[in-house]
Amino acid sequence: MATKEEKMEAFGKLLDIMDELRAKCPWDKKQTNESLRTNTIEETYELCDALMREDNNDIKKELGDLLLHVVFYAKIGEEKSAFDIKAVCDSLCDKLIYRHPHVFGQADANTAQKVEQNWEQLKLKEKGGNKTVLAGVPNSLPALIKAHRIQDKARNVGFDWEKREQVWDKVQEEFNELKQEIDKMNPDQIEAEFGDLFFSLINAARLYKINPDNALERTNQKFIRRFNYVEAHTLSQGRSLKDMSLEEMDQLWEEAKQKGL
Repeated sequence: MATKEEKMEAFGKLLDIMDELRAKCPWDKKQTNESLRTNTIEETYELCDALMREDNNDIKKELGDLLLHVVFYAKIGEEKSAFDIKAVCDSLCDKLIYRHPHVFGQADANTAQKVEQNWEQLKLKEKGGNKTVLAGVPNSLPALIKAHRIQDKARNVGFDWEKREQVWDKVQEEFNELKQEIDKMNPDQIEAEFGDLFFSLINAARLYKINPDNALERTNQKFIRRFNYVEAHTLSQGRSLKDMSLEEMDQLWEEAKQKGL
């Protein structure tokens, strides 16, 4: 692994390259915060995909792509005389030191949960920081991840089940309410109750230390593998999925399961 000096040299080289690109490349010169924003979202998801696959080579590549965006936004900020990469680093360092008083100060926090609770309390005290517990949850987060973050933040200020087993009563309650609305065939209320059921299941996952987004993506990938198996075997017979009966597809699906796909 590289020394600290080598790491600093590599980061300095990246900043020099960014300066050169911004000055001489027609594409890089015309980019704005808004034009880069959607690409940043895409790069973040590509990093998440690499992390899920635990592909270290791709993780390294995607981290580089995301770092490019951080440096790019800092360069644009510098051109606007708003901030530069030093200000970004300084701000982050100040925040990390302030929110880790158990490391850089005298506070006591010997568990990860206590650290999280202190973190949320300190955020509320920061000048110009979040004014409410849930204010720091971005509106643009995907709904499933947003629900998990909302529940996590509420937990950090003590709003949570006393025992995690209690959550299953809530899940059953929401499931029963959903069935009642389905019987009434009211689309708006059915949607609302589906939302309540999903929210309670996400709460259950959190309480059992399961990341619901990871769990769902795991199932997504499993479905893709098995469905691809069904489709590949169908095509090898010179047939289309549309020509297959549900029973035939189910048989191939079970074969995929037996193969561990």
